[in-house]
Formats: sequence, structure tokens, C-alpha cells
Amino acid sequence: MRKADKFTIANKPIASIDLMEKAAKAFVQSFLRDEFDTNKSVAIFCGKGNNGGDGLAIAHLLIANGYENIKIYIINFSTKQSDDYAINLQRIEETRCKKFEINQISDLKNIKADLIIDAILGSGLNKPLEGDYEDLASFINKLNKKVYSVDVPTGFFTEGKIPEKYNGIIAFKTICFQRPKINFFFPESASATEKFEVVEIGLDEDFIQKQDADFYLVETKDIQQILKPRKLFSHKGTYGHALIVAGSSNTMGAALLSSMACLHSGAGLTTACVPQSGLTALNTSLPEVMALPRDEYTRIENPAKYQAIAVGPGLGISTENEKLLETLIASGQPLVIDADALNMLSERHDLIGKLKENTILTPHLKEFDRLFGKHESWWERVQTAKRKAKDLKIIIVLKNQFTFICLPSGKVHINPTGNPAMAQGGMGDVLTGIIVAFLAQKYTPVEATILACYVHGQAGDYLAAERLVVTASQVAKRISKEVKTLML
Repeated sequence: MRKADKFTIANKPIASIDLMEKAAKAFVQSFLRDEFDTNKSVAIFCGKGNNGGDGLAIAHLLIANGYENIKIYIINFSTKQSDDYAINLQRIEETRCKKFEINQISDLKNIKADLIIDAILGSGLNKPLEGDYEDLASFINKLNKKVYSVDVPTGFFTEGKIPEKYNGIIAFKTICFQRPKINFFFPESASATEKFEVVEIGLDEDFIQKQDADFYLVETKDIQQILKPRKLFSHKGTYGHALIVAGSSNTMGAALLSSMACLHSGAGLTTACVPQSGLTALNTSLPEVMALPRDEYTRIENPAKYQAIAVGPGLGISTENEKLLETLIASGQPLVIDADALNMLSERHDLIGKLKENTILTPHLKEFDRLFGKHESWWERVQTAKRKAKDLKIIIVLKNQFTFICLPSGKVHINPTGNPAMAQGGMGDVLTGIIVAFLAQKYTPVEATILACYVHGQAGDYLAAERLVVTASQVAKRISKEVKTLML
């Protein structure tokens, strides 16, 4: 982003102070959508770098938008100041805005405000706060007021391992510029900001898109470029035959959810390989899905008849199922491995080395750590997933609120859709069914995985707009509508 700043200033052309003004305007527009009551009092804490310069420009714009009770607290813990900060400081001197200089923590007295804007330190921090800055963050947090952070909460690491004990400012909302920070996608970021919003500030997008990077954010336009509409004269054979090896006598729900999702995601034919005891449930709830009865000696006689195979949801762990997994890996067919199949794989590391190129693994946190060892942070976990995906030439879908899709190229695609309302059992089974359906329809493994994660989360987002809780079966039934909407 610093490169993008410099390139934009040099080539637009636009002065850095004017780019700062655009950033401040974008921040204020977002802020005013949330905080439209101009009678509220606002305390703005400004460092002396460009983040503080943003804060001063924001103060100026809030005054122009009708806020009258604004106080600025200049944090003088450093003698250095940026040129743009100095310019905006001069501008604020020309207003009636009250300004206070904080040279030491003891200067912070009787601060009363309804809202706080944190513009103290920006990105680039690589060690925890200490000394006066740590004390300042603690002081602001103890005020127990709603905090809006400019670009990044003061004290938060924007990339790299997030310290276990966060001691920075805790924001209600972070309004960040042009791109989200990588670390906002990790669960540990919840200790620093409740939510974040990205606002455009006019940086050169062509320049940004040309930069080499490890992380890519999936957007709607990416999905629209991948999706293929159904054509006249196509038939069930056009859209492939998917096999789902799942379920046991006690966990047929997982098999039903995966099969339902596969069906609604457009596979031409779906076959569920389930235990004999589950046939009634399958035939009753999903008459369109064919059954391949499974007993303890089942072998898939002709795997080549299926364009894609998923194995694992509710399967159960046994010696026979382990042999079945080994057979499916040896078949060389496009394969999605989930749930109990992942757990069996974690006990058979010899099989990991036999995975066909572009095999898709879909672990959640615990399954991933069983496979590749315990990790202390999500940053470390994603770095391992990147490395393993590249070394093994497979795709690892590391599931969370934001899902990390780690590719054989070493690139990571971050899926932004999905929400806490989807925190229900069976969601992973549905995702597996969607992936195998897209694979059967001859999307590449990379395309199938990115598509599936996105529409899975977007279906949940649509449903969550009017529900506190979203169930896995509701998501499965919504998939076809979401795909249709994306194609319009």
C-alpha cells in the first residue's frame, strides 16, 4: 500500500496532502453513516505521523458536517512529525476546534466524549506497544466508549503473527483505506476490532493489481468470470456424475447434507455411497439422489464412471473405511477429502504423499492441526497451509469465518463471504457437496473450490439478513438461487 501511495502521488498526479484529504473524506462518509447524530461529542487522538494527519483532516471535515463538540488530543510522545501532519495541524489551528497537547499520560484528565477516533499510530508496527503508548491505549480502552480507528487500531499488527496478548486500542470499527489488512481476516483480530470496513481513496488500481502478492481477495466479479451458464441441448450427462462417500448408521445427516448440496449445486447425477441402514432416509428425503449401498467390505468398482468424488462427511473411522479411502486416492479421480477421511489421513501420512495433484482437502482448525501439527496462531497455520499446498501440489481449504484457499501455486485466495449466523453443525458437509458438484461439472479444481466457498458463504449471508441462525440445509437449498443471481 505504501508503494501504491507513492505511485499514485507520482503518476496521477496528486499531492500527498490531497490524497490524505481524500482518505479523510472517505473515512468521514463511512463514519457519518453510523454516527449521524452531530450533537454527540467526539475526542480525536492524533499521533504526529500520517495517521495523525488523517485524524486532523477528519476533525476539519466533521466540523464542516455539523459536529460542534470536537476535541483533538495531540500525542507528543515523539519529536518526529510528517509534513502532511504539519500542514493539517496548521489548518486545524485556523478553526475553533479545541486542541490539547499530551506530553505524558498524566496530562490525560477529565476526558469526556461520546465517541473516540483513534488516529495515533498507523500500519507498519512490528512489536507490541510499550511505555507511554501502551498506557495511552489502556487509558482509552478504560473509557469504555465506542472507538473508530483510522486505517488500523493503534497497536495492531497488520501482517505477521498477532501477539497472544494484544495491548493496543480496541476499536468498535476500523475504517481502512483501499484494501483490508491481511490480519483482519484472522480470528485473533477480534481482540482489536469488532468489525472493519474498506473505503476507496483513489489509489491507482491498475498499479495495485499488477503487484505480485501471496494473498488475493475473492470478489463477485471473479466469480462471475468463472461461472458458466447452462446451454441449450445440454443434459444430465453434460453436468457430470458426482459420488459422495459419506454417512454411517449414526451420522446419516452429514451424508444427506452433502448430497443435498451437490444436488442443488447442479451436478447432473449424484450418487451417495451410504450404509444400508441409511437407504430409507436417503430415498425419502432426496429421491433424486441415487444410492450405492455400502457395507464393511464395499469397494468402488469403477471410480472412473464418476467425474468427481467426495469422501468423509459422517463416514466414521474404521479399518475398512481407511482401506476405502486408500482405494479412492489410488483411483486418480478428482477427489474432495473432508471430515473423518481427513482424520484417517492424519493417521496415514504415507497416503498424504500419494494424493493426486489438485486433490482438495477441506479441514477446519482441529482437523488441520491433526494433519500438519499443532499451531500457536492462525498466521502460522496459514503459512503451513501455503507451504503444504505448494509442496504436495494440492488445494487446502482452511475453513473459518474467512476461509483461506491455499493453492499449489503458493497463492492464497481469501473468501470474504459467510457470517456468524452460519455457526451450525453441517456447514462443512454442505461445502463439500458444493465443491464436488462443481468438480463434476468440469470446473477446474481451483475454480470449483473458489466458486463453492463464495456461493456457500453468500447463501448464508442472504439467509442471515432475516435470521439469527442459519441452518446447513437452508444453505444447501439456497445455492442454486445464489448461482443464478451471480449469473444475472
